[in-house]
Parts: sequence; C-alpha cells; structure tokens
Amino acid sequence: MTTQTKAGASVAPDANVAALLSKLDALDLQQKEISQQPSPTTDLSTTLEPRPNPYSSRVILTTYPKQFGIHPLSLHWGAPTAEERGPIVASRHPDSIRIRNAIGAYGGSYCIYRALAVAIGELDPTHLPNFTLTEPPVQIGPHPQWSDPKKIVSLDPYGHLVTTAYREDIGRGTDVRPSIAITKAHMKIAEIDASVAAGRLTVDNRIVLPNGDLNVTKAAVEPVWYLPGVAERFGIEEVLLRRALFEDTGGMYPELITRPDLKVFLPPIGGLTVYIFGDPAHIGQPGKRLTMRVHDECNGSDVFGSDICTCRPYLMFGIEEAVKEAQQGGVGVIVYFRKEGRALGEVTKYLVYNARKRQAGGDRADTYFLRTEYVAGVKDMRFQALMPDVLHWLGITRIDRLTSMSNMKYDAIVNSGIEVVERVPIPDDMIPEDSRVEIDAKIADGYFSTHEGDKVALLQTKGRDWEDVAH
Repeated sequence: MTTQTKAGASVAPDANVAALLSKLDALDLQQKEISQQPSPTTDLSTTLEPRPNPYSSRVILTTYPKQFGIHPLSLHWGAPTAEERGPIVASRHPDSIRIRNAIGAYGGSYCIYRALAVAIGELDPTHLPNFTLTEPPVQIGPHPQWSDPKKIVSLDPYGHLVTTAYREDIGRGTDVRPSIAITKAHMKIAEIDASVAAGRLTVDNRIVLPNGDLNVTKAAVEPVWYLPGVAERFGIEEVLLRRALFEDTGGMYPELITRPDLKVFLPPIGGLTVYIFGDPAHIGQPGKRLTMRVHDECNGSDVFGSDICTCRPYLMFGIEEAVKEAQQGGVGVIVYFRKEGRALGEVTKYLVYNARKRQAGGDRADTYFLRTEYVAGVKDMRFQALMPDVLHWLGITRIDRLTSMSNMKYDAIVNSGIEVVERVPIPDDMIPEDSRVEIDAKIADGYFSTHEGDKVALLQTKGRDWEDVAH
C-alpha cells in the first residue's frame, strides 16, 4: 500500500521502507562476498588492496515526510533575522541527516569533487569545518529586501552570517555551512595598467594603488533556491519545477519528489562573485551613485582573449567605469555569474562556433541565434529572472549607470523594482572585428544601443571565414 505526496509521487510506509533497507543490506553482503572471490582472469600478484568503505552498509536512497526519526529543523524563508529564519542544513553527516531541512549538497558544483575526495580516502566524510577567523572583514546588510520572500529566492541572504548566527548549532555538531564568503583583495589587470598609463584612471592610493593594483572587496555566492519562490518567479507550478529538476539531473535528488515539505534546494551549479570598488557601505545609500555591470562567464574571452565575442572588452570597460565611480565618491560593482556559453556550456558553444564558421555564406549575423538553436534547441538558457536577487542582497534600489546592453538583464532588474537611470553600451572602438557578428545580431534582436541602426543592414554583418582561423 502506498500514499501520494503533493508532488504526485508514491510514498512507501515505514514498514515497506524498512523491508527495502533490509533487502539492500542483504544485497550489500552478497556483493561483498562476491568481491572477495578472485576472478578467473584476475592476476593476484597485481590485485590492489581494497580501500576501506567509509559508509555503512545501509544505503539511504531518500527520506519521506513524517518518517520515523526524521525531524527537520524549522526554516522560515523571508524571516527578518537569521535566528528567526533558522539554519539551512543539507548535510548527510551522521549528526545532521535526521534534522536536515534542505535538499542537495553544500558547495554547488564542487560537491562532486568532495564526493571523489571521500571515495579515494583523502577526506573523512564526517569532517566538520573549523570556521575560526573566517568571518567577513566588512559588513553587508541586513537590508529590508532580505525579509521579503519574493525579492530573494535563489540565494541565502544570511549565508555569510552562518558562523555567528548559528554558532550554537555548529557547537552542537550540526553541519551548517556558509553559502557566502566575503574577503578583500588586490586585483592586477593589464587593461587597468593601460588605463592608468593613458590617463583614463588616476592613482589615488585608495582604489587605484601606485603599482596599478585595484583595491576590491569580493563576495563568493553559492546558489540556495527557495523552490516555491523560484517556481513563482518563472510562472510555473512548484511540482513541475521539482519534477524537471529530478528528471533532468538523472534522478540525482529523489527528495525533490519524496519530500515536498523541504522547500530549499542547493543545486549543483556554479554560483557568482561580486566585486565591489569603494566602500561597500555606500551601496544603496541616498546620494551615493552606483555604476555596475552584471556579467555572465565567458572563459574563452574573459580569460584567454578570444575575439569572437565582446565579453572581455565589455568586462574591462565595466571594471574601469566602476573604478571611476568609486574614485568620485560613489561605488562600483561587478557581478560575475558562472553561466558559461549563455548557460549552455562551453562544449555547446564551441560546436556552435564550428557550425557558424562552416555554414554556407560564412559566419553571419542573420543566422547567429539560429545556429545556437540548431545545436542546443534554445538560443539562451541564462533566464535572467533570478539574477536580480544578488542586487537585492546588496541593498541596491537604484543603478545610476548600468554598463550592459542586454535587454533581458535590464528588464529583469527593472521588473524587480530597481531603478536604472542610464544604460551604457560598449564603446565601438573596444569591439573586436570578428565579434561584430555577435553584437550586431544582438542589437537587431533588441539589445540596447545608442546608434539607430537598420535591422536589415545589421543582419548583413559577416565574420571571418573558417579558412582565416584554421590552424
């Protein structure tokens, strides 16, 4: 006999679960006996000593609401303080698994490497972090947006306060971990050195140092999704969101289906980094201007200088403008999202590059998005609806200068209640020749531009031929 969850999944009663676990234990013993018998083709002289299994023979595939021994900690998303909200616990540590109140694993996409470290014996699966001296060197928040459950649904606004707000829980052995870390650093960028040499930036010994380094405050943010809020943001039912996340991750997290009572999910995806130039306390303050850029990762251009897109030039322009704002008494912010290749991934992006260069007529603006759709089935999966959450975390209510031409980013920011005073496109002289295909296709598709261009003419832009880039 089974019952139905709100998500429509069958839930086995405790007796059935116990019977299943008993069978799993028996199967585990059989597998151990079989593994200890030498194979006819095994060379015993080269057989490796088996590593000790760090886990018990009992495999907990999933849990269920009101299951015996399962008592998740209370969690109230949108509460005005961290203490009232409660800690987010996703750990399967022995002292935390019965009280965990979130689905997923700590560390975003890096949780897979943690599992590998455990498997090869490099990491004790019961290890608990020592957070001594790891607190943020600057204060961010709290802001009114933190207690609005509709403003922030894709990150934990108290994620950087975990070690202080939940000190007692951590002291009791509960595996609670920060999902946000804040630090200070110097940045060394060749383009900034060139800007100083050209006189576009001046050394002020505060933001720009005599050797050209930039003083910066950085915040790394891992995703923490409040599933009801994420579903509402995209205009879909929570049950559909859960089912899609379960199915299209290969069933990685069964509790998306079996635990409709757990509303928080830590997805195994990349996070974001915030770079703040100037005093972080000035963000959101009346009379303090803000220049910012929201940038999505492009490894080929951002790191290695590929000229097929405008990503690195626009990022460098955004940093320079942010620094100028900070030097004039305001603050500059760069938000860098890990959404490689419009969140389609770098493999897909390179396949599209090949198709663009090889197609009849060459690399053309009029087929720019079409070639992506041929490979990926969709032209863009960044879906900026969740992007403004980090701006609300920072306390932003107004952006004086937004260095972005993206209509999707602008619409998402404005629709979230943040005012944008001025939009700043990339200067023409910073656009690499081969990236005109990308930028003209985007302008024709609705990107902001200060130039009134003929859409038909824009779509006639052509990039380098394949032969020109063959190795």
